[in-house]
Amino acid sequence: MTDSTSDKRGWFSRLTQGLTRTSKQMTEQVVSVFTKVKLDQAALDQLEDLLIEADLGPQAAARVAEAFGKSRFGRESSEAEIKESLAEAIAAELAPHQGRFEPLGGGHRPFVVLFVGVNGSGKTTTLGKIAADLKSRGSKVMIAAGDTFRAAAIEQLKVWGDRAGVPVISSKIGGDAAGLVFEAFETARADGVDVLLIDTAGRLQNKTALMDELAKVVRVLKKLDPTAPHETLLVLDATVGRNALSQMEAFDRTAGVTGVVMTKLDGTARGGVLIPVAEAAHAPIKLIGVGENIEDLQPFDARGFARSLVGLQAE
Repeated sequence: MTDSTSDKRGWFSRLTQGLTRTSKQMTEQVVSVFTKVKLDQAALDQLEDLLIEADLGPQAAARVAEAFGKSRFGRESSEAEIKESLAEAIAAELAPHQGRFEPLGGGHRPFVVLFVGVNGSGKTTTLGKIAADLKSRGSKVMIAAGDTFRAAAIEQLKVWGDRAGVPVISSKIGGDAAGLVFEAFETARADGVDVLLIDTAGRLQNKTALMDELAKVVRVLKKLDPTAPHETLLVLDATVGRNALSQMEAFDRTAGVTGVVMTKLDGTARGGVLIPVAEAAHAPIKLIGVGENIEDLQPFDARGFARSLVGLQAE
């Protein structure tokens, strides 16, 4: 999550490459329809259909098409002008949903970050990347392996912890997650830890007992610190498309999501789904990921994302 110009450009290139499937589908069709012709209402209706096919959702597609129409209606446009106008319209749609993940300097010690999401969403990997990034910036970090049902998740976090020099609090397989969280918080407070990162089991939203356990974890934290968790990040897999919406609603009800992380915006990702997710979320999009390396997780930038989505380069 570095901010250096060269690294940011490299990451932007990976994002643009990762969004190729969506951008190719969207821009090739849009450009072929609109280049060198005057934009009329029939063409705008066609644009709206193309945006829906790219997973933007009907409401967002209608607004983006309308905004695009205001800037280009009745005019002939080049390919570059079409892409720029479309990027501007998408960026305007996303900008109100852009947030920042700032676990340092918030006045809480330890600052508690709870990670929630279904198995396979990239939740454990995201936590590990954040731990390594925070440690590299000089913060004292601790990890709680609260997914006590999955041995692989615990081992994965231990690998991240060993690599970054971050302690990992874990229990036996099948242990009480709330009890582990209690122990981790008390240890973190006693050791002067800056940030405590808590993994949770990849609960399917229809598994009532597991959701109840997540609610218990939140209650335990609030007994220890009424303001905790200070951040609850919901990690969503972009490749599941609009199925991410039902996950979001369930986890928000149980844990009070404060930020969304969208992972796997590479390969087969349908990047357009970020727009209806941002619309439906009560919490902002804070981080997005395009790969397995630490630097592949970056703060969400609405304008940069919109430009990548239509196949434009960084400014």
